[in-house]
Amino acid sequence: MKRQYPVIDVERTGQNIKHIMQIRGMTVKDIQAYLGLSTPQSIYHWFDGRNLPTLDNLYALSELFSLPVDALIKGNREFEYGQTNNTAYRRIIVYYEKIVQRRDGYIAGTMI
Repeated sequence: MKRQYPVIDVERTGQNIKHIMQIRGMTVKDIQAYLGLSTPQSIYHWFDGRNLPTLDNLYALSELFSLPVDALIKGNREFEYGQTNNTAYRRIIVYYEKIVQRRDGYIAGTMI
């Protein structure tokens, strides 16, 4: 199997960050203050898919959200997450996917 060159989807990444913020009950002003940004415009630009957070900001957001940076970034390589021989890693991925499915079901107003 030929490996696909990984590409970050800027728009989906911004929407993912926005979604995580909503789940955590955080506002743009909360993120602005945490990151020490002078204005909130860059955060809105992430949401609109105009640009990505800097690597430092992604790292800080991963700490704030208690998620790995990979969980914030959306792109074309998601298919690789379950393709490892490490049993413990595969279990964590399955658990994470179930949490995301339940979370999305609760947000949509349905229980899975």
